[in-house]
Amino acid sequence: MVTEGYRIRRTVASDWREVRALRLEMLADTPIAFGETLQDALSHAESEWRMRAARGTAEHGTVLVAIDPAGNWVGTMGGYVPDPGSGALLVGVYVSPAHRGRDAGVFDSLLGALEEWARGEGEVLTLHVHEDNARARAAYLRRGFIETGHRVQYVLDAASEEIEMVKRL
Repeated sequence: MVTEGYRIRRTVASDWREVRALRLEMLADTPIAFGETLQDALSHAESEWRMRAARGTAEHGTVLVAIDPAGNWVGTMGGYVPDPGSGALLVGVYVSPAHRGRDAGVFDSLLGALEEWARGEGEVLTLHVHEDNARARAAYLRRGFIETGHRVQYVLDAASEEIEMVKRL
């Protein structure tokens, strides 16, 4: 898929270097958003990064990447099905700062492609967003997600919570 100059595609195992670089950027930019610390991510071996990159073509899962016209990886979004009856869970959402905003369209392009994938997995797309991540919450609300009222404990800080949001597909 090519949209507004960006190409959206699934990751494969051989993308491990790019997956690693983008993940490290994500964790440095928004440490509360991903359930992993930068320090932990830096300690992963190549085999871990290859496994993560291969998730793009997993059964009942995907990882999408946005690539700009110059070949730079500028965004990512993943999904998987934790339970066949629950539908897909949206995870790992990130867009590089220089490519954020409605005009760039990276987030919308990634979300559109992820929703297309998720329709094959069920009728609902669910996500969890850190309670302090107002920018992400606002973006999801603008795109049709609603807060369910359910909260889960944030994995990196027991004093924090993540807000559950859903969207009917």
